[in-house]
Amino acid sequence: MERYDKENMVLKRVSQPKADRLEPVPLSDSTMEERRKNLLRAMEEEQIDCLIIYGDLEHGSNFEYLTGFLPRFEEALLVIHRKDTAFLLLGNENLKMARHSRIQAQPVHVPAFSLPNQPMDRGLTVRDGLMQARTAEAGRIGVVGWKLLEEKCPDQDGLFDVPYYIVDALKKLTGEKTQIINKTGIFIHPGHGIRTVNNCNEIAHYEFGSALSANCVLDAMNQLGPGKTEMEIGSSLKIWGQPNSVVSISAAGERFQDASLYPGRKRIKTGDKLSLTTGFKGGLTSRSGYAVSCKEELPEDSRDYLERVAAPYYAAMAAWLEQIKIGMKGGEMYRLIETVLPKDTYGWSLNPGHLTADEEWLSSPIWKDSAHLLKSGMLLQADIIPSVPGYGGAGAESGIALADEDLRNQLKEHYPETWARIEERRDYIKEELGILLHQEVLPLSCLTGYYRPFMLDRDRAFTVGR
Repeated sequence: MERYDKENMVLKRVSQPKADRLEPVPLSDSTMEERRKNLLRAMEEEQIDCLIIYGDLEHGSNFEYLTGFLPRFEEALLVIHRKDTAFLLLGNENLKMARHSRIQAQPVHVPAFSLPNQPMDRGLTVRDGLMQARTAEAGRIGVVGWKLLEEKCPDQDGLFDVPYYIVDALKKLTGEKTQIINKTGIFIHPGHGIRTVNNCNEIAHYEFGSALSANCVLDAMNQLGPGKTEMEIGSSLKIWGQPNSVVSISAAGERFQDASLYPGRKRIKTGDKLSLTTGFKGGLTSRSGYAVSCKEELPEDSRDYLERVAAPYYAAMAAWLEQIKIGMKGGEMYRLIETVLPKDTYGWSLNPGHLTADEEWLSSPIWKDSAHLLKSGMLLQADIIPSVPGYGGAGAESGIALADEDLRNQLKEHYPETWARIEERRDYIKEELGILLHQEVLPLSCLTGYYRPFMLDRDRAFTVGR
């Protein structure tokens, strides 16, 4: 633990990481077929006759995992039977998407899933749509939303995180003879969820978004300067028309004034607290610090920010990156961060690390006493957020993948450009930042491990001293 003493975190001149040259990697037909088979296998193991998967724009990743598309501004259901029959219940403007679906499914028009006041004179009611999808034939039905209510709220049996009118229609259709249970965990449970582990095609696919978010934040950091507005800096956080997985943050000074979440006209002043965040499918990048070039420019009552907050935080980040590995229990990582950065002193409250995928936070295997193992194929982010009264925040969240030798060899063979970027990042992290990664740790962006708390100083960043 001496290595992770805050005194060993040295702010010094380093070469900036280089933004990555990127091309999107599509999900292959074989990957989509593998996903379908994995789901059917899980349904067989859990004796689920029929699975009803809900989707909307914000809560559609489990739906998209099989169909390849989100229902945009509408709602939708994918109904899949253990015998491999599937139905897509879609509103007016998404009905056409059935023919593009990556999983073969019979379309069912349910106009109630459409926008308010759109025509409802064609198609079926929700109940009749569920009947056409043969849900009444099933003895045991799983409903998939997006939360792990069955694990986190065990005393509240029968909770579903999908709209009430859908659950009500399902219950009235099937009656008491049918068991209806929340089965979101079949997708995202950190121990056995099928979405928590990725193949090499999926890692290459998601690396694009993770790396892209870092490119954007690096550009935003290099645009920072007194007099610039939050909106001017925020323009760097969106690119190429890609959909964000989170609300982008470009915030100077005190955040959330007048309940505002979005970049505004506020101009950056020397000494301001600063926060920058953007995320795409595959990963988020976030950086927090102060709009200063040196200690002397910090607010007078925060001149010890480096020693009090930033250096201890970076020690925890270095420990997270150096110690994470395949086979580690989530509880071990929790204890490591609690040792290096005690919660009672530094005020962090969330899981010190979580899984990511199409959405920014999939689920997390990391909490106190968690016995869940970190596995090859997992995508993780080091989400450690200190909160020390009287000081601005410190943040350097970026993503990694865990990959065993076989998975690494597949990446090298099938995605050599992705692999070359990963190797270049590993070399940078070792040579410039002094962080030593296990061989199975694959940095997914150019900013993994890179943190400059004095955000107007483009030359200096934290390193591990020895």
